[in-house]
Amino acid sequence: MPKIVIYPNKVLRKKTNLVEKLDSKTKKDIAGLIVCLSKADDGAGLAGPQIGVLKRILALKNKGTKMVTVYINPKIDKVYGNRGFFTIETEGESEDFLEGCLSFPNYFGTVRRFSKIDLSWQEEKGSKLVGKRASLEGFEAIVMQHEIDHLDGVLFIDYIKSEGGKFYKAVEGELVEWDILSI
Repeated sequence: MPKIVIYPNKVLRKKTNLVEKLDSKTKKDIAGLIVCLSKADDGAGLAGPQIGVLKRILALKNKGTKMVTVYINPKIDKVYGNRGFFTIETEGESEDFLEGCLSFPNYFGTVRRFSKIDLSWQEEKGSKLVGKRASLEGFEAIVMQHEIDHLDGVLFIDYIKSEGGKFYKAVEGELVEWDILSI
């Protein structure tokens, strides 16, 4: 079974290749992606490069379930509004939404994302690739943008560095503000 690649592994900076056919190797890569994401309790999504696979495949956990959906050759077709930082409401208080990444254990940060996107991708149906389309909003849109960035060799720390987001490290169960340039 593949393992999740941890930064600064160079494979995380590589661009991925389109999946043109579903051969046995690609099906095995997809199965590995599903297993790794399913075992990651804190993970919402996982992209091919994060398990060392340079193919345009990613997987997202379905909201509120353990089920995983695989997206082959995903592409953002349209974005809505401006990229911005997100907040979440808890007990009447508003706090920053912190993005994390399985390839950056214990690190989190604020990243500007679009709140709604239109997406096209392909799914496996037998041995064929079938086209799909959907609109994603909120958390799902954020996760999809994060995972598609992985397919292009872009990491969430790149946005934090270039756009001045906040960056934290979990230390003994507490989030501590951290110097982004230290990683």
